[in-house]
Amino acid sequence: MENKQIVIVLDFGGQYNQLIVRRIRDAGVYSELLPYSTPLEKIKEINPVGIVFTGGPNSVFQKDSLAVSAEILELGIPVLGICYGAQLIAHLAGGEVKTATTREYGKQDITYKDAPLFANIPSESVCWMSHTDYVARVPEGYEIYASTKTCPVAAFGNKDKKIYGVQFHPEVVHTTNGQQILKNFLFHIIGAAGDWTMANFVNDMVEKIRAKVGDKKVLCAMSGGVDSAVAATLVYKAVGKQLTCMLVNHGLMRKDECEQVLSVFRDGLGMNLFQINAQDRFLTRLAGVSDPETKRKIIGKEFIRVFEDEGRKIGKVNFLVQGTIYPDVIESGFGKSAVIKSHHNVGGLPSVIDFDEIIEPLRDLFKDEVRKVGFELGLSKEIVMRQPFPGPGLAIRIIGEVTEEKLDILREADAIFREEIALNHLDDEIWQYFAVLTGMRSVGVMGDMRTYDYTLALRAVTSIDAMTADWARIPYPVLERISNRIVNEVRCINRIVYDITSKPPATIEWE
Repeated sequence: MENKQIVIVLDFGGQYNQLIVRRIRDAGVYSELLPYSTPLEKIKEINPVGIVFTGGPNSVFQKDSLAVSAEILELGIPVLGICYGAQLIAHLAGGEVKTATTREYGKQDITYKDAPLFANIPSESVCWMSHTDYVARVPEGYEIYASTKTCPVAAFGNKDKKIYGVQFHPEVVHTTNGQQILKNFLFHIIGAAGDWTMANFVNDMVEKIRAKVGDKKVLCAMSGGVDSAVAATLVYKAVGKQLTCMLVNHGLMRKDECEQVLSVFRDGLGMNLFQINAQDRFLTRLAGVSDPETKRKIIGKEFIRVFEDEGRKIGKVNFLVQGTIYPDVIESGFGKSAVIKSHHNVGGLPSVIDFDEIIEPLRDLFKDEVRKVGFELGLSKEIVMRQPFPGPGLAIRIIGEVTEEKLDILREADAIFREEIALNHLDDEIWQYFAVLTGMRSVGVMGDMRTYDYTLALRAVTSIDAMTADWARIPYPVLERISNRIVNEVRCINRIVYDITSKPPATIEWE
């Protein structure tokens, strides 16, 4: 959608920043997260219909605070500041921000006044606060539109300039009517069209790919995961038999996964898909490597080398398709944002590859949007709703060095875990679940024999888009059944632990 409306979310380092983007997209308006340091000229070039300043840990009056030029408030573009973003608006426009003696955190009763931002919501409600600094005096020409017992300026704005600031977080579920507040900004204040749909995305992307590729050849890696499956199907819809798909069996797949992929996409959908057996090649490169970042980069580079070698066999290939999605891009870091971890699809690629260009048709989408695209393309629930699986596969679910023996152990344990989740009808409510073979060994007793074997960790989370996640409350009897089966049916495991950490502070994957 080259001419689509866009709302820019400027990242000032807050913990809910990606969530703001998701909430805006949920309302049917396309949004992207950009570094706070994005040049003003770049913003003008993008020509957004609206701008959101996110929260962040800084104080606006600190010497090294994250800031933007006050000119951004004079562009005639509606602006919404959230938490730190609200304080920044006040500071830039000539108001006053001070530091409170105590931090205000958690749910607070709030009173809204009549304003476009708070249309169609009750005047008395509940919001979620998380701040130490506060707006002590609003700028000239601005009015106060909401307050709590401890925060006299919980929201303020300038109706004529269409600039608003809220001290609370409307993007989190703890703020009652928070999504309606964001919709009011998008539709009552900005006047957005609300035409960001997956049906429109598919039509536009197919046309874009078709125009870019022309009559040239395209190569795609099929990993068995949702992202690569949807990316391949989208490109296949655009260029048909010009697409060749490779399934690289790197020896790091889940149990029976390669066979399932070949059955669905080659035999079922008719794609030109063939399998490359490269298990020995990958395991040789990974021998003796324990660092997770190194493992990811080795696998990423080796994938490309395999494509180069196989690509030469099928002739000139102009385009390489990758299933990069938006959380991959965000979490791999941009601007001054911290890199959480390198993603296989966006990091570790060699500087010179044997392809003219990389096509990433899903790069702007969150995981739940990718699934919606899959359904738009006619893929079955079995494919679209299958478990997310990282590009490096089981290599990053084995803590420490990856060996064939450890892979065999983990495959069997993981298969039992996934089987029991499905048998107990929990697979629809749990977003992702898998086993991790830890590097820890401990003493156990099986029969009358002493054992000294591996500890296996089980990980299951509920989520919408992987940006945040909560640990799944699997019933104890189900966990007991899973534990009993694994220790009895899988060799070299004598202890099972269950990960009850949310994201944040943890990531979903262990490495």
